[in-house]
Amino acid sequence: MNADVFKKASKIPWSTRFLVLITVISVLFSGNLFAKTAREIDVSVEVVIERFYKQVKGAKEFVKASKGMLVMPNVIKGAFIIGGEYGEGALRVGGKSVDYYNTIAGSIGFQIGGQAKDIFLLFMTDEALKNFRASSGWEAGVDGNVALITIGAGERADTTTSKDPIVGFVIDAKGLIADLSIKGAKFSKLDKK
Repeated sequence: MNADVFKKASKIPWSTRFLVLITVISVLFSGNLFAKTAREIDVSVEVVIERFYKQVKGAKEFVKASKGMLVMPNVIKGAFIIGGEYGEGALRVGGKSVDYYNTIAGSIGFQIGGQAKDIFLLFMTDEALKNFRASSGWEAGVDGNVALITIGAGERADTTTSKDPIVGFVIDAKGLIADLSIKGAKFSKLDKK
């Protein structure tokens, strides 16, 4: 049955798909059309860090062991055949925001719906953090591989078993799309004061 749905969806003209995509993105991102201030981003980051600590056992140890952590709260994704994703967040080093970033991603395929998720990238080595900060547009899976940690009920995130230079967590996914991937997401530095 999914193949039939995909065949029907693939017959939709590209112009119609584009218009639907623009409509979906406009509706879902209406609150994000104008960039947030540094203070607004910092408040959102603090809220999702607390949620991260509550939802993921061992998260505090991971953060403490990291050299820096990129926190992207409330990354919004909308899709109808073609999908788009956007969010803004902060890079924290030593518990303080040192830079601000946005993330943008796109996808094509059978997908419909929307979701919000929080993304955490923990840089476990100085080199990984340095490479991220030096990049003008860092793309997950291209400029650096991210080991995405999935935690089941009652399990604990363990820093001793993870030897990856960049560790990622995606939590609090809400909505109709069950896509917890960050591959292809591009992170670009914002000019915030």
